[in-house]
Amino acid sequence: MAAWFLPPLIAWAKALRFPKLLALTATLFLVNLAIPDFIPFIDEILLGLGTLLLARWKDESAQKDRLQPPNG
Repeated sequence: MAAWFLPPLIAWAKALRFPKLLALTATLFLVNLAIPDFIPFIDEILLGLGTLLLARWKDESAQKDRLQPPNG
């Protein structure tokens, strides 16, 4: 069974900023813990969202470093 809805979902999630992406990932994870296999392919969705979450975390910290003027 092809997961035809995963690419649009991941594309939509790429536009989210860090706090909202973290909230979405945590919510889906807790739903998956409470009710196993409630949403089909939840594990793949969480893996994709976790990847995006780590990518956003790195991007935002790199942007903060670039915006700060050098000392000295």
